[in-house]
Amino acid sequence: MESGYVTTPFGRRPMSLGMLASQQLAETIEPGMKRSKWKLFRAICEARPALGVTDRALTVLDALLTFYPDDEISEERGLIVFPSNAQLSLRARGMTPATLRRHLAVLVEAGLILRKDSPNGKRYARRDRAGTVGEAFGFSVAPLLARAVEIENLAAQAVADRELLRAIRERLTICRRDISKLIATALEEEVSGDWEGISVMFRTLLARIPRVATAEELAPLVDEMGLLRAEIVNLLERQIKTQKIDANESQIEQHKQNSNPKSNYELEPSFEAKQGERAVADLEPNAGPPDEQRLKQPKPSGGMSNKAGGAADPGAGHSLKSFPLGLVLQACPGILDYGPGGTIGNWRDLMSAAVVVRSMLGVSPSAYEEACSGMGPENAATVIACILERGGHINSPGGYLRDLTRRTERGEFAIGPMLMALARANGPSARHAS
Repeated sequence: MESGYVTTPFGRRPMSLGMLASQQLAETIEPGMKRSKWKLFRAICEARPALGVTDRALTVLDALLTFYPDDEISEERGLIVFPSNAQLSLRARGMTPATLRRHLAVLVEAGLILRKDSPNGKRYARRDRAGTVGEAFGFSVAPLLARAVEIENLAAQAVADRELLRAIRERLTICRRDISKLIATALEEEVSGDWEGISVMFRTLLARIPRVATAEELAPLVDEMGLLRAEIVNLLERQIKTQKIDANESQIEQHKQNSNPKSNYELEPSFEAKQGERAVADLEPNAGPPDEQRLKQPKPSGGMSNKAGGAADPGAGHSLKSFPLGLVLQACPGILDYGPGGTIGNWRDLMSAAVVVRSMLGVSPSAYEEACSGMGPENAATVIACILERGGHINSPGGYLRDLTRRTERGEFAIGPMLMALARANGPSARHAS
C-alpha cells in the first residue's frame, strides 16, 4: 500500500475507525518480511477465539488465500487478491453470495483483511504488456503480514492454554477415579471413618464441575479433590498400620510361646507362684501388657519436630500426614499475624505461631502436648490455626482440642474436611509458602 493512502469502501458500506486503524497498521510491515501463508493460516485457526472470528469466516479466508499466487506472503509479490464472487464461492465450498458477503465483513472487522474497492466496486487488476500487475482492486492481505508476530504469539498462547486444560482435566479424571474406588474399598473393608460425610463431600465437588470449563475454573476443584484424596489415603494407611501392629503382636506372642523350652504343665506352677500376668511382665520387661491395659496406657507426650515440614514422631499415637503448608495458610490466613516477623515461610514458623496462639486461646500446655503426640506436631499446629480461624464459634478451645485428639486416636477425626471448608470460605487467596 502507498504510504498515507486511505481507501474507503464502495457503495453503501460505511467507513469506520477500525478500518482506518487496520489500514494504518498495514503500512507498518517491516521491509523484507515474509510468512508462509498456510503456516500463518494455521496460526490464525489456533488463535481464532482471541481474534474474534468464526469457523465459517476462516473458510472464506482459506478460499481467499488460494488466490494468492505464491506460498509466501510478501510485499514483493503484491498483497491484493481479486477473485470474482463466483470463483470465491466455489472455493468456499459452495457458500452462497449472501453468506459470503457476511463472512467477508467479519474478516474485515477482525482486522485480518482490507477492502481496496475499485471505482465501480468490481475486483480486477491492471497489467502492463509484460503481464505484470500494476494496480489491483479486491482484498488486501497486508494485515496478515503486519500482524504476523501478534497472531503467532496468540496461537502459541492458545496451544499452551489448551495443553494446560488437558493436563488439569487428566488430573481431575484420575482424582475422581481414585476417590471413587478408595471410598468403595473403605466401605467393603469396613474401615472406620465418616465415609458417609466424605461421600457427600465428593458428590458436592462433582456437582461443581462446569459442563464447559476453563483451566482457571477447574484448578481449584482439582486442588480440593486432591486434598480429599489425601485425607482418604490417610484414613486407609492408618487402618493398614493398625492391622500390621496387630499382626506383629500376634506373631511375637506365638513366638514367645513356641520358643519357650518348658511345657505348659511346667509353667503352670510359676503362674500360681506369682501374681498372674503382672509377674510375667516383671520377669519379661520386653513383653507388652495385655490388650486392655495397653489401650488404657497414656501415650508419651511428644515435642515438636526439629525438622520443618517433617513427619510426626512415628511412635506418637496415630501419626497423620501433614497437609501442604500453602493450603493451611490459604485456609487459615489469621495465623500469619502470629508468625516470626508477621510472616510464615515454613513449618517451624507455623508451629512457633501455634504456640503463641495456643497461649492466647487459653489452651493448656498439656492439651497441646497431647495433640502433638496424637496427631503429630504439624497437624496439631494446623488444628490450632483452624481453631483460631473459627474462634467465634468455639466456646472452649482447650476442651475442643482435647476432644479432637481423642477422636484422632480412635480414627474418628479427619483434618481435611475442616481445612477444605475454611479454604472455600476464605476464597482463592495467594499461597504464602516459600
